[in-house]
Amino acid sequence: MKRTEFDAAHEKLAEHLRQNGLKQTKQREQILETFLKSPAHLTSEQVYGLVRVEHPDVGAATVYRTLHLLCDAGIAHAHQFGDGVTMYEVEGMHHDHLVCTVCGKIKEFSSNAIEAEQERIAKELGYRITRHQHILFGRCSDCDERTDA
Repeated sequence: MKRTEFDAAHEKLAEHLRQNGLKQTKQREQILETFLKSPAHLTSEQVYGLVRVEHPDVGAATVYRTLHLLCDAGIAHAHQFGDGVTMYEVEGMHHDHLVCTVCGKIKEFSSNAIEAEQERIAKELGYRITRHQHILFGRCSDCDERTDA
């Protein structure tokens, strides 16, 4: 992530906190920095583990509440991939997901053809899409090879 994107995320959080009468704290900033540097699709526990490496004074509840703030501010997006566990990723360009039901690996993809077809179907049925999630479940090639052997 580029420095300008980091700065924009910090500004977005600061604005959200101001608008909601919440305080800008050092811990929230530390959690945001760690989250923005992290790979996609992390649980709150995984974010907590990463934060604790550099900031052992930050508690799990603070991480959990801050992740919800980041979602409310439009910086993070929460996903549930069918296993009851919420995973967070940095909000950004739209994409869909492939989830392995064996190992849990998640792959992101985008398809203009799928997006166009969704729009066509919605229009045909009298809908205007405002948001959606497209999650495909199956076995990744690694797990598929192991189960075929």
